[in-house]
Amino acid sequence: MDYDQDTIYIVGDAQTSVNNPITQQFSAFFIGLVVDTTNHKIIDAGCSSTIPLTSRFVRTLFIGQSMLDLEIVVEQVRTRYYGSSQKAIIVAFKDALKKYNMALQARGLHKHQPTSTPIE
Repeated sequence: MDYDQDTIYIVGDAQTSVNNPITQQFSAFFIGLVVDTTNHKIIDAGCSSTIPLTSRFVRTLFIGQSMLDLEIVVEQVRTRYYGSSQKAIIVAFKDALKKYNMALQARGLHKHQPTSTPIE
């Protein structure tokens, strides 16, 4: 897949529990997102995982979502993903959102502040 000039690549990371296989393999959890800055839509996604099915499923949680719809994305993760990395996915997305806002600012685009969701 080719990405046009209006897309950017953002990586968010988070720590996972010590007994999580992702921690044993990667030391942390990472999510990579390709975002179209003209409409803030996530057009591609990937994550660190030990099972290919996990990566494919996590992609479905993000592709088509807006980077700015924090509440919607968090709700998708909480209601659809029941793996041991659920909290890490949410934290990694929030980290990616911070980096996205920094990237928008660096490009001279408007910075957005979504509403915050506490992590339980």
